[in-house]
Parts: sequence; structure tokens; C-alpha cells
Amino acid sequence: MIKLQIVGNLGKDCIVKEVNGKNVINFSVAHTERYKDGQGNQKERTTWVECAYWTDRTTVSQYLIKGKMVYAEGSPEADAYTNKEGVASATLRMRVQNLQLLGGGTDGQGSTQGAASQVGYAQAPAMRTPPAPVNSSMDDDLPF
Repeated sequence: MIKLQIVGNLGKDCIVKEVNGKNVINFSVAHTERYKDGQGNQKERTTWVECAYWTDRTTVSQYLIKGKMVYAEGSPEADAYTNKEGVASATLRMRVQNLQLLGGGTDGQGSTQGAASQVGYAQAPAMRTPPAPVNSSMDDDLPF
């Protein structure tokens, strides 16, 4: 099995769809890496991952809004294509198996809020497909 893990911010609000009687939450996650090139210039590279989270627990979708930070892991897929300009491109997709809300982003009024101030996010348990049994020790479910 190949597993992809990403921590990043949502690029837009999620979309919940029903496909063949099953619910899927679609969202995109951006991870930005900052580094210095050979000449010492500061560079930035952003990787986007299109995510599909098949779950019956769609209530999590209310928290999957643009700018919020998430941890997601699952099975990756890459699709190669030629864009409108004739340039070869690729899309990285993931079928999410584990999703954790980390907080961050904005509060709707333009101010940034961290994970510690977002009780609903900071203490959100890992969400798995299929749902894991509820236990009192959440330390075992942490991805680190």
C-alpha cells in the first residue's frame, strides 16, 4: 500500500455530494514549502492535493472551509494530462482514510486563529473510514 500524508490549508470550502447512494466530501489541500535556492534566494513551492473523503459522517463538512488547516492521509493517485496551452500537467489526488481538523485559517472577520484557540479543532479526534470504535484514550489516534 502507498500512503500519502499532508498537512495544509483548504483552498476552498468543501463540497458534499451523493454518488450511488454514498456520501463523499471533496476538498483541496495546499502545502507550501519554503526553501533557499543555490544562490540563497528565498523560494516557495505549493503542492495541491485534491481529496475525496467517502464517509457517512458528513457533519465534519461544516468545518472544512477555506483557510482551515487539516491533516489528511490516504491512498494517492496521479493523473497526467495536457492543459489548454498544450503543456503537460498532472493532478495529485487522494482517497482520504484519516482526517483530522487542526484549526488555523480565519474566523470570517479576517483575523487569524490558531489551533489552540479553536477548541472544536484542537480536540477533534481523528476521523477514519470506516469509523473507528470510540475510546477514551485519544493519544493512540494522534498521527505523530
